[in-house]
Amino acid sequence: MTYVRPKFRHPELPKNKLGYSVAYYEGALSTLCAGCGHDSISAGIIQACYEMNIEPHKLAKLSGIGCSSKTPAYFLSNSHGFNSVHGRMPSVATGANLANRDLIYFGVSGDGDTASIGMGQFVHVIRRNLNMVYIVMNNGCYGLTKGQDSATADEGSKNKSGNVNLFQSIDLSSLAIELGASFVAQSFSGDKTQLVPLIMAAMKHPGFAFINVISPCVTFNNNVGSTKSYDYVREHVEATATMDFVPEMKEISVDYSKGTRKEVKMHDGSSIQLRKLAQDWDPMDCLSAINAVQKAKAKNEILTGLLYIQPDSQDLHHLIQTSDRPLNSLTKEDLCPGAEMLKGINAEQR
Repeated sequence: MTYVRPKFRHPELPKNKLGYSVAYYEGALSTLCAGCGHDSISAGIIQACYEMNIEPHKLAKLSGIGCSSKTPAYFLSNSHGFNSVHGRMPSVATGANLANRDLIYFGVSGDGDTASIGMGQFVHVIRRNLNMVYIVMNNGCYGLTKGQDSATADEGSKNKSGNVNLFQSIDLSSLAIELGASFVAQSFSGDKTQLVPLIMAAMKHPGFAFINVISPCVTFNNNVGSTKSYDYVREHVEATATMDFVPEMKEISVDYSKGTRKEVKMHDGSSIQLRKLAQDWDPMDCLSAINAVQKAKAKNEILTGLLYIQPDSQDLHHLIQTSDRPLNSLTKEDLCPGAEMLKGINAEQR
């Protein structure tokens, strides 16, 4: 029974401020292919929530359909979860968020779930600036249906069957910036040092936080000629900056003696510390971010790191002025203001 995770953990495992070890943030044993990049991303989510002292029951994880959408079962087993219809995760996330704004919403999707059948939903969840973390585990192929090229497969890349992709790819990071996403990042599943701080910062961002993670499919898209393989990404990856996320009240211990240092303050007092590596790039200027991504693409480079952030963004609840309280906590008195109040409201509409 290799699918059963052993329950024993060393009693001296380190614990966070809540008294939980990292094992408390794990989920079921993964059934994905051994070496799948998606499992590395799940491990990054586990580590980020452990370091951020997140109470798992205060987080809701949502997904659609696909290999990536199976992963919420593999992390934070003590949190809420909803596996939705193919491409429709953003709608479910929107409804849940509007009903209970007190939870942290974590959406997990794939390149097919987002860039094909779910593209319309992806566009509208961005323009509404829903307060959630949206991670795309991007492997450039449809792993559940034997590895056909997805909409994010690069033009000229070769899949396992030897076919060359003739079509231009959809660049989800550039698209997210152009559509107005207030936090956009890109990373590689094989770079946990970069990915974990990005996830931590995304969870603290007051709005839609998008992270596109290149996640090689070891079964169908890790061959020579693929631009989503481990070897190709490692050879062509370029970072915007080295990054550290500093929670509120935590001592800053990162060395910035070299390069240009930039600090991005978050709404709650925490901050993102950046030591810039990319030239002519400003993480708070969307045109600068788009240009940096396109310049890297022209050189066949994959630009990773925090691409763009609008730290003072206003999320959907602020835009439409919803209740400060979850809907299930509202009483009859809150929902029925009385006949006189209703008369006044009706009079205003005449």
